[in-house]
Amino acid sequence: MRVGVPKEAAPGERRVALVPETVGRLGAGVDVVVEKNAGIEAGFADAAYTEAGATIGDPWGCDVVVKVAAPSEAEAARLRDGQVLVAFLSPLTDADGVARLAATGAHGLALESIPRITRAQPMDALSSQATVSGYKGALVAADRLPRFLPMLMTAAGTIPPAKVLVLGAGVAGLQAIATARRLGAVVSAFDVRPAVKEQVESLGATFLDLGVQGEETEGGYARELTPEQQVAQQAELQSRLPGFDAVITTAAIPGRPAPTLVTADAVRAMRAGSVIVDLASETGGNCELTRPGEEVVEAGVTIVGTTNVPSTMPTHASQLLSRNMAAIVGLLEKDGELVLDWDDEIVAGACVTRKEGSA
Repeated sequence: MRVGVPKEAAPGERRVALVPETVGRLGAGVDVVVEKNAGIEAGFADAAYTEAGATIGDPWGCDVVVKVAAPSEAEAARLRDGQVLVAFLSPLTDADGVARLAATGAHGLALESIPRITRAQPMDALSSQATVSGYKGALVAADRLPRFLPMLMTAAGTIPPAKVLVLGAGVAGLQAIATARRLGAVVSAFDVRPAVKEQVESLGATFLDLGVQGEETEGGYARELTPEQQVAQQAELQSRLPGFDAVITTAAIPGRPAPTLVTADAVRAMRAGSVIVDLASETGGNCELTRPGEEVVEAGVTIVGTTNVPSTMPTHASQLLSRNMAAIVGLLEKDGELVLDWDDEIVAGACVTRKEGSA
């Protein structure tokens, strides 16, 4: 089975779907073709790929094409009938992209649609990339904050630690908590799912009780709150936010705009010099004043709306994603051949486009 790794063409995308380390572990039944300079922005030179056993060439003629971003119109035109594409395809929000992919006759497997079951954990790219986002979010908060995160005892006196609030305790939120704690901040966290309280406290953070609780989906995500619950949550947060120096927001609902947790009035009530890092900015943001892709200052509060955060740490983001891809490739390869088992719940669950009449 031949696996192709194109160079990402999406603006700002620096990751690569497979790294040399993983290429060498795919086994004798898999041949890898990597486009020239596909991994260069993530720190992986072509020579490293060839040393790992890959070939530098045209990846679009392979049985399976693995990508990070969904294919552009020009890239989709290079796909052929019956080929397999594995990538982040935004199946719930990019109907045009999915339709374009379906028109090629290719089988599209969306990384976002991998079922959240135990057997699929090694393939969970959403979680691996959320880990990167949470870590980087804490670093960005520390960088933008005009004060120390840890407590410092100096000859000039004692500097108290900064107070950080993390909204949303999924994978990104938990990583943000752990990183902010390592940096010495006093960390609190809130999530509408009461089940995550134990995880928050196990990391040394305080679970913030806002009196609002929601349900959890089968995939582990929080269900959308009712309008009444959202208003209550926003009001309670507005009264608490002035006590924090930095806020890192991570709340997201698959296929829906990010819920608004921090209102404009809440931002204006915070102390000047405070920072909000909105890791949900890609789907609109958890802060009402977030501008996706921009960094703005409102009433002295810096609001960071960086999108595609994992791409800002392309080396390790690519390494983690590559391991997810390798697990998926291993599922598709049988004795050196591409085998699509539609009875397998992972293959069937991830598939968003399928060639008509395929067995």
